[in-house]
Amino acid sequence: MNAQMILQVVMAMIGALGFGLWFHMSGGRLLVITLGGAANWIFYLVGMAMYGDRVIAFFVAALATAVLAEILARLMKTPVITLLVPMLVPLIPGGDLYYTTLALVQGDMEAFAQYGGMFIREAGAISFGIILVACAVQMALRLWGLFREQKI
Repeated sequence: MNAQMILQVVMAMIGALGFGLWFHMSGGRLLVITLGGAANWIFYLVGMAMYGDRVIAFFVAALATAVLAEILARLMKTPVITLLVPMLVPLIPGGDLYYTTLALVQGDMEAFAQYGGMFIREAGAISFGIILVACAVQMALRLWGLFREQKI
């Protein structure tokens, strides 16, 4: 890991910390959110190193962060959403959204289509990663409930 990557991870931690403070988190939750934001960006960097594609890296990072949030939420007995949203803040494709809007305002439809398409793919990858984990957890919990009913 080079100095630029370390700086990116530190900035991800600060971003997640800021949103944790904004959502009035404190104590252990705030620490978990801060470290989760760093983990989120590390997952993104690993995805980029492995696949070389931003959309796939966004999916990998969202998937891994959602799994992490599900596990930590159960350990901390807190709603998953309170951990997941601030942890995912570093992943928000704000640059692509900015350039999409700028191209639209300037009337550059070619750049608008290019940046807009990338933004939609990245946001879709994040959403799909979260939904996939949420559905898998719900299915596992239902199967666990059925298994427990069979045992009794």
